[in-house]
Amino acid sequence: MKKISLVSIIAVAAVALGACSSQPPAPEQKAAGVEDRSAIPVNNTPAVQPVVPAPLAEDSGLAVLKDPKSILSKRSVFFDYDSFVVKGEYQALLEAHGKFLVAHPALRVLIQGNADERGSREYNVALGQKRAEAVKKRLLVLGAKEDQVESVSLGKEKPRCSESAESCWAQNRRGDILYSGEF
Repeated sequence: MKKISLVSIIAVAAVALGACSSQPPAPEQKAAGVEDRSAIPVNNTPAVQPVVPAPLAEDSGLAVLKDPKSILSKRSVFFDYDSFVVKGEYQALLEAHGKFLVAHPALRVLIQGNADERGSREYNVALGQKRAEAVKKRLLVLGAKEDQVESVSLGKEKPRCSESAESCWAQNRRGDILYSGEF
């Protein structure tokens, strides 16, 4: 019985293969034409210029950012050890910066996240980014637009203080707010 079914399968396969070869060959196709894509010089294209943030003008109402009597002159949000939670004591500071950004939609800010010297380079870069993102999120919730606020981590590369003491490390755990022309 097994010989008959094996023979049947071989016979059916031979018939199927033979049927495939009995079809006429496909007609030859002509080669596709070649398109000329030579570069054509264009003389009326304006030159591309890099975008450089404008410096802060003292007479444009932005002097308040440098006035030591103004809350807007304060630009740092400090964090607890191993934390990226914005403390309540910085709510008024961030509200002031958020309102200022809403009132000046052409301004841009860069939030630089920082960490103290403890921990690996990779850990501090990640923690600095989380701190910068936390400040950025707070500003966005307060009305700033996404294209106004950028966040970056500096890790432990930009310390304010270089002593190995808690008081010094506390100064290095921060998010700094820099306006256009300051970065």
